[in-house]
Amino acid sequence: MKQRGKVIEAVRRWVEGVQFTITAVIIGSYARGDFNVWSDVDVLLISDYFLGNPIERLRHIDPPSGVEVIPLRIHEFRRLRERGDPIAVEADTIGIVVRDDLGIFSRR
Repeated sequence: MKQRGKVIEAVRRWVEGVQFTITAVIIGSYARGDFNVWSDVDVLLISDYFLGNPIERLRHIDPPSGVEVIPLRIHEFRRLRERGDPIAVEADTIGIVVRDDLGIFSRR
């Protein structure tokens, strides 16, 4: 668990340096606590700063090694929530919010 805390803090520091309005949530094995040495850190980034398709969106960010980013626009995340998509459910239930400029998770 000590390693988990270090990784979460490293992601938090990286996300704090992002220069646009975002909400960032760690999901996946690090959020669940069942990560292993080969696990990457899945980070859901939500922002209307993102334009284009997901590949184009990734060009605007520079995640640290071992961080897998899922870039979504606000309406896309809301739609996933409405549909009960596993990514949104996981973000809502066990996600680790590391930055919430948009107030998406402020009610948690």
